[in-house]
Amino acid sequence: MTLARTSDLLAAAAAESVAVGAFNVLHLETAEALVAAAERSGLPVILQISENCVSFHGSLEPVARASLALARAAEVPVAVHLDHAESEELALAAIDLGFTSVMYDGAKLPFAENVAATRRVVAAAHAAGVSVEAELGEIGGKDGAHAPGVRTDPDEAVQFVAETGVDSLAVAVGSSHAMTERTASLDLELIQRLAAAVPVPLVLHGSSGVADEVIVAGIRAGLVKVNVSTHLNAFFTGAVRAYLAENPAVVDSRKYVAAGRAALSAEAERLLLLFHGHRS
Repeated sequence: MTLARTSDLLAAAAAESVAVGAFNVLHLETAEALVAAAERSGLPVILQISENCVSFHGSLEPVARASLALARAAEVPVAVHLDHAESEELALAAIDLGFTSVMYDGAKLPFAENVAATRRVVAAAHAAGVSVEAELGEIGGKDGAHAPGVRTDPDEAVQFVAETGVDSLAVAVGSSHAMTERTASLDLELIQRLAAAVPVPLVLHGSSGVADEVIVAGIRAGLVKVNVSTHLNAFFTGAVRAYLAENPAVVDSRKYVAAGRAALSAEAERLLLLFHGHRS
């Protein structure tokens, strides 16, 4: 199967009133786990590579080419997305490598500067047939830079989408990045207002801190793309810890990494099904 277009996956999800799972790649084993989860579920998935991931690996190209190769070989639709790029140059590099979408995150900039920078990325991306996600209304908790309680204003969101031409919008509706407990509440009324006002799919970041039933309610209210990273990483790390505790003499890293990969993959499959309306 060829590489899926992110915009096609989101359009299909919106038409069915479901959401696409967008899960972060940390290393090759994560990407393998996510593609396997998608294939078992028979559902599409979006592989996300963040600017933090690029910093960890030292460059974009190796982890990007590995993820793109897995996506192209998958038996179900798989898209590859650049997540939370605050660097315009990184977004352009992802476009050149063949990503199907990029997120330019100018949320820390003043509104006018955010619009101008996002428009530049949109122009380059659309020329290459790549879609663009942006963020408006800082999502709380990331690196301590975002104030708690921030919410995306629907009127400002309409203006932002019109002025930038972005294809999807990440909104601040109550979630927070890097949460390890699923205790966040979503403003469902605001999601409904945003979905009615904004003509592009809505994206939820910080979903790791949101319980299953709340995510499902958010999807019913209008969310179309649901990002998850920390929650899945906890399954990977937990399985590695358990394997090492049970096998203290092991030295072959493939042994415990395989346990982490399997645990992450199982939970990713469950989430994909949940986002598509299948309750366990």
